Amino acid sequence: MLQLKTAGFKALENLRSSGYFPAGFHNMDELNLKADEAVARFLDDRFAVSQDLGGFFGLLELLDTAIRTSDNERMDKPNLPESERLELVQALDRQNVMMQLYHRYIDTLLPFINEVAEHTKREVRVLELASGSGGLAFALGETAQKNNLHVRITASDIVPAFIEEGNRTAAKKKLPVSFRLINAFDMNELEMSEFDIVVMAQSLHHFTPGQLAVIIAQSGNKGVTAFIGIDGYRSMLLAGGVPLIASLQGIESFTLDGLTSARKFYSELELDIIAEIATGRRGHTVECSWPLSVLTVRF
Repeated sequence: MLQLKTAGFKALENLRSSGYFPAGFHNMDELNLKADEAVARFLDDRFAVSQDLGGFFGLLELLDTAIRTSDNERMDKPNLPESERLELVQALDRQNVMMQLYHRYIDTLLPFINEVAEHTKREVRVLELASGSGGLAFALGETAQKNNLHVRITASDIVPAFIEEGNRTAAKKKLPVSFRLINAFDMNELEMSEFDIVVMAQSLHHFTPGQLAVIIAQSGNKGVTAFIGIDGYRSMLLAGGVPLIASLQGIESFTLDGLTSARKFYSELELDIIAEIATGRRGHTVECSWPLSVLTVRF
């Protein structure tokens, strides 16, 4: 439920046959607009197809429309004090540890890390964008140390408090992890081929389709091997389950953020469209690894 693939595939077929998908872009601003417009058009067409199909299909579409939101999570509010922002991402880190999600993310990443290591015969350089407090980066660093993997992890965010706290923790734990202030929408400061793999985990839904397309395109422009995006699988179960689990920590704003996030998760076909607009081709995969959606774009 909420993936709506029957109506979605029909809507996507209609868009392709009509020649709607725009080929190429001149700059990132244009890409941003194209991806936003493509996903909006897809959702409108899917709604129309669902109503034509009628019955259960129409009801599911109405349910998805009612649940869907473009509201920002509290942790993304621009005027939120950094101390409160840090408290919220640390709560998310505790939740991920409790649910053993970092192990799932690492299981997804390791085949790519091993592939790059075998091909290059050198240290593998991983960049995590929108890393928050760095829970995944630390878990990956610990895995690398235990398994003697030659991996260097750079966690990044635009919140200075995350960077300062992350570097202190990395130094204390003596892990191959460093934190760096990077704007995911502007990677001009990165050197060409500075990183092998770009990762985003649990944050795809924090970005609009256009913003996510820009991030994917800029990753490819910097000579990486792959962009790997991991997020929640859009479903009724997670729409109710995510805020319920978040409520266990007794932080009202974190619970509300959990509800907002679950309402914003992308469906697999939306991620498919975003990746195609960003790359101009269909050389990517979107897979369900319950309760996760995994977008893999190879360059």
